[in-house]
Amino acid sequence: MTQEIKLLDVVALTEDPPDRKLRRGQVGTVVEILAPKVFEVEFTDNDGRAFASLALKANQLMVLHYQPVETA
Repeated sequence: MTQEIKLLDVVALTEDPPDRKLRRGQVGTVVEILAPKVFEVEFTDNDGRAFASLALKANQLMVLHYQPVETA
């Protein structure tokens, strides 16, 4: 089951992007929806300063969860 990625979701890279100083597991925030299943993701340091922003496809991202899954 794949979750739909939304604006402001916190995501992690599922692969190393080519020619970027980012790697699998790097955490970022979806700041814009560019096209169906294509997102602008901003990566920041611990002080909140952006160090990278790039367009990524949904299959390159994993939504991170901070709350337990609710059961029916």
